[in-house]
Amino acid sequence: MSPRFTLHGIWLSGPTYKVGLALALSGEAFDYVHVNLRGGEHKAPGFVQKQRFGQVPLLEDNSNGRNLCQAAAILEYVADVTGKFGGATLDERMQAREWMYWDYDRLAPPIYRSRGIRMGFRSVSQPVAEMYHAEGKLALQVLDDHLKGRDWLVGENVTMADIDIYGVLAYASAGGFRLDDFPSVSAWMQRFEALPGFGSPEQILPRQTTKAS
Repeated sequence: MSPRFTLHGIWLSGPTYKVGLALALSGEAFDYVHVNLRGGEHKAPGFVQKQRFGQVPLLEDNSNGRNLCQAAAILEYVADVTGKFGGATLDERMQAREWMYWDYDRLAPPIYRSRGIRMGFRSVSQPVAEMYHAEGKLALQVLDDHLKGRDWLVGENVTMADIDIYGVLAYASAGGFRLDDFPSVSAWMQRFEALPGFGSPEQILPRQTTKAS
Protein backbone atom coordinates (compact mmCIF):
# COMPACT_ATOMS: atom_id res chain seq x y z
CA MET A 1 0.00 0.00 0.00
CA SER A 2 1.28 3.44 -0.89
CA PRO A 3 2.17 5.72 2.02
CA ARG A 4 -0.22 8.41 3.10
CA PHE A 5 2.24 11.26 2.57
CA THR A 6 4.44 12.56 -0.22
CA LEU A 7 7.08 15.11 0.76
CA HIS A 8 8.50 17.46 -1.87
CA GLY A 9 11.74 19.22 -1.02
CA ILE A 10 15.49 19.33 -1.29
CA TRP A 11 18.01 17.65 0.97
CA LEU A 12 19.73 20.95 1.81
CA SER A 13 16.53 22.49 3.19
CA GLY A 14 16.14 22.78 6.94
CA PRO A 15 12.36 23.26 6.72
CA THR A 16 12.09 20.15 4.53
CA TYR A 17 14.08 18.24 7.15
CA LYS A 18 11.69 19.37 9.89
CA VAL A 19 8.75 17.83 8.06
CA GLY A 20 10.59 14.62 7.20
CA LEU A 21 11.73 14.35 10.81
CA ALA A 22 8.19 14.81 12.13
CA LEU A 23 6.95 12.05 9.85
CA ALA A 24 9.79 9.72 10.83
CA LEU A 25 9.24 10.29 14.54
CA SER A 26 5.53 9.67 14.03
CA GLY A 27 6.26 6.34 12.34
CA GLU A 28 4.88 7.56 9.00
CA ALA A 29 6.65 6.31 5.90
CA PHE A 30 6.56 8.79 3.03
CA ASP A 31 7.40 9.06 -0.63
CA TYR A 32 9.92 11.79 -1.41
CA VAL A 33 10.09 14.01 -4.49
CA HIS A 34 13.30 15.95 -5.06
CA VAL A 35 12.60 19.51 -6.24
CA ASN A 36 15.31 20.98 -8.46
CA LEU A 37 15.44 24.57 -7.21
CA ARG A 38 18.24 25.56 -9.57
CA GLY A 39 16.13 24.29 -12.43
CA GLY A 40 13.19 26.36 -11.23
CA GLU A 41 10.90 23.43 -10.54
CA HIS A 42 9.53 25.19 -7.46
CA LYS A 43 8.23 28.00 -9.68
CA ALA A 44 6.63 25.76 -12.30
CA PRO A 45 2.84 26.23 -12.60
CA GLY A 46 2.06 22.68 -11.53
CA PHE A 47 4.09 23.05 -8.35
CA VAL A 48 2.79 26.51 -7.48
CA GLN A 49 -0.74 25.21 -7.89
CA LYS A 50 -0.02 22.95 -4.93
CA GLN A 51 2.43 25.18 -3.01
CA ARG A 52 1.18 28.72 -3.44
CA PHE A 53 4.43 30.33 -2.28
CA GLY A 54 6.64 28.45 -4.73
CA GLN A 55 8.87 27.10 -1.96
CA VAL A 56 9.78 23.85 -0.28
CA PRO A 57 8.59 21.92 1.57
CA LEU A 58 5.30 20.77 0.13
CA LEU A 59 3.51 17.89 1.82
CA GLU A 60 0.76 16.01 0.02
CA ASP A 61 -1.72 14.03 2.09
CA ASN A 62 -2.71 11.35 -0.38
CA SER A 63 -5.61 10.23 1.79
CA ASN A 64 -7.60 13.40 1.24
CA GLY A 65 -5.86 15.41 -1.49
CA ARG A 66 -4.64 18.18 0.80
CA ASN A 67 -1.53 20.08 -0.23
CA LEU A 68 0.27 21.71 2.70
CA CYS A 69 2.96 24.37 2.78
CA GLN A 70 5.05 26.19 5.37
CA ALA A 71 6.90 23.87 7.73
CA ALA A 72 5.33 25.12 10.97
CA ALA A 73 1.81 24.70 9.62
CA ILE A 74 2.72 21.25 8.28
CA LEU A 75 4.07 20.19 11.68
CA GLU A 76 0.79 21.19 13.28
CA TYR A 77 -1.13 19.22 10.65
CA VAL A 78 1.00 16.12 11.14
CA ALA A 79 0.47 16.40 14.90
CA ASP A 80 -3.28 16.69 14.36
CA VAL A 81 -3.70 13.75 11.99
CA THR A 82 -1.31 11.40 13.81
CA GLY A 83 -2.32 12.39 17.33
CA LYS A 84 1.36 12.80 18.27
CA PHE A 85 3.46 15.75 19.43
CA GLY A 86 0.56 18.19 19.65
CA GLY A 87 0.85 18.73 23.41
CA ALA A 88 -1.09 17.08 26.20
CA THR A 89 -3.34 20.08 26.85
CA LEU A 90 -4.50 23.23 25.11
CA ASP A 91 -2.02 25.23 27.19
CA GLU A 92 0.82 23.00 25.98
CA ARG A 93 -0.40 23.32 22.40
CA MET A 94 -0.38 27.11 22.68
CA GLN A 95 3.07 27.16 24.29
CA ALA A 96 4.43 24.89 21.57
CA ARG A 97 3.08 27.24 18.92
CA GLU A 98 4.66 30.21 20.70
CA TRP A 99 8.06 28.52 20.58
CA MET A 100 7.60 27.74 16.91
CA TYR A 101 6.77 31.34 16.09
CA TRP A 102 9.70 32.50 18.21
CA ASP A 103 11.93 30.12 16.26
CA TYR A 104 10.91 31.57 12.92
CA ASP A 105 11.45 35.10 14.22
CA ARG A 106 14.60 34.79 16.32
CA LEU A 107 16.42 31.48 15.93
CA ALA A 108 16.02 30.16 12.41
CA PRO A 109 16.94 33.31 10.42
CA PRO A 110 20.42 33.91 11.88
CA ILE A 111 21.34 30.21 11.97
CA TYR A 112 20.12 29.36 8.49
CA ARG A 113 21.63 32.56 7.07
CA SER A 114 24.97 31.98 8.78
CA ARG A 115 25.03 28.47 7.36
CA GLY A 116 24.22 29.83 3.89
CA ILE A 117 27.06 32.33 4.14
CA ARG A 118 29.59 29.68 5.17
CA MET A 119 28.41 27.36 2.39
CA GLY A 120 28.72 30.12 -0.23
CA PHE A 121 24.98 30.41 -0.94
CA ARG A 122 24.84 33.95 0.43
CA SER A 123 27.21 36.84 -0.10
CA VAL A 124 27.16 39.53 2.60
CA SER A 125 29.60 41.95 4.15
CA GLN A 126 31.58 40.95 7.23
CA PRO A 127 29.54 43.25 9.54
CA VAL A 128 26.30 41.63 8.35
CA ALA A 129 27.72 38.14 8.87
CA GLU A 130 28.81 39.13 12.37
CA MET A 131 25.36 40.54 13.08
CA TYR A 132 23.71 37.24 12.11
CA HIS A 133 26.14 35.34 14.31
CA ALA A 134 25.49 37.61 17.28
CA GLU A 135 21.72 37.30 16.83
CA GLY A 136 22.03 33.52 16.68
CA LYS A 137 24.03 33.41 19.90
CA LEU A 138 21.44 35.57 21.66
CA ALA A 139 18.64 33.23 20.56
CA LEU A 140 20.63 30.18 21.64
CA GLN A 141 21.10 31.73 25.07
CA VAL A 142 17.35 32.29 25.41
CA LEU A 143 16.81 28.65 24.53
CA ASP A 144 19.55 27.45 26.87
CA ASP A 145 18.10 29.43 29.77
CA HIS A 146 14.65 27.99 29.16
CA LEU A 147 15.90 24.40 29.01
CA LYS A 148 17.73 24.50 32.33
CA GLY A 149 16.03 21.91 34.51
CA ARG A 150 13.74 20.79 31.67
CA ASP A 151 13.79 17.72 29.44
CA TRP A 152 11.64 19.26 26.70
CA LEU A 153 10.51 22.69 25.63
CA VAL A 154 6.90 22.28 26.74
CA GLY A 155 5.45 19.96 29.35
CA GLU A 156 6.81 16.50 30.08
CA ASN A 157 7.00 15.11 26.56
CA VAL A 158 8.26 15.94 23.09
CA THR A 159 6.07 18.31 21.09
CA MET A 160 6.12 19.76 17.62
CA ALA A 161 8.09 22.67 19.09
CA ASP A 162 11.01 20.38 19.89
CA ILE A 163 10.90 18.97 16.35
CA ASP A 164 10.70 22.45 14.86
CA ILE A 165 13.63 23.84 16.79
CA TYR A 166 15.78 20.74 16.43
CA GLY A 167 15.32 21.16 12.67
CA VAL A 168 17.17 24.46 12.99
CA LEU A 169 19.85 23.47 15.46
CA ALA A 170 20.82 20.46 13.34
CA TYR A 171 22.47 23.07 11.10
CA ALA A 172 23.92 25.35 13.78
CA SER A 173 27.43 23.90 13.69
CA ALA A 174 27.50 24.35 9.91
CA GLY A 175 26.67 28.01 10.60
CA GLY A 176 29.68 28.40 12.86
CA PHE A 177 27.88 28.18 16.21
CA ARG A 178 29.52 26.33 19.09
CA LEU A 179 26.74 24.40 20.73
CA ASP A 180 29.07 23.25 23.51
CA ASP A 181 28.77 26.81 24.80
CA PHE A 182 25.09 26.08 25.53
CA PRO A 183 25.08 23.00 27.78
CA SER A 184 21.33 22.79 28.31
CA VAL A 185 20.73 22.97 24.57
CA SER A 186 23.38 20.31 23.94
CA ALA A 187 21.85 17.97 26.53
CA TRP A 188 18.39 18.50 25.04
CA MET A 189 19.70 17.65 21.57
CA GLN A 190 21.20 14.42 22.87
CA ARG A 191 17.86 13.45 24.40
CA PHE A 192 16.11 14.29 21.14
CA GLU A 193 18.55 12.25 19.07
CA ALA A 194 17.79 9.20 21.24
CA LEU A 195 14.10 9.23 20.27
CA PRO A 196 12.75 6.24 18.29
CA GLY A 197 12.57 7.13 14.62
CA PHE A 198 15.14 9.93 14.83
CA GLY A 199 17.40 10.49 11.86
CA SER A 200 19.90 13.11 10.80
CA PRO A 201 19.20 15.25 7.72
CA GLU A 202 21.33 12.85 5.67
CA GLN A 203 19.32 9.89 6.95
CA ILE A 204 15.89 11.47 6.55
CA LEU A 205 16.19 13.30 3.22
CA PRO A 206 17.29 11.48 0.04
CA ARG A 207 19.18 13.35 -2.66
CA GLN A 208 16.78 12.11 -5.31
CA THR A 209 13.16 11.15 -5.72
CA THR A 210 12.54 8.01 -3.68
CA LYS A 211 9.57 5.74 -3.01
CA ALA A 212 9.06 4.48 0.52
CA SER A 213 10.09 0.86 0.84
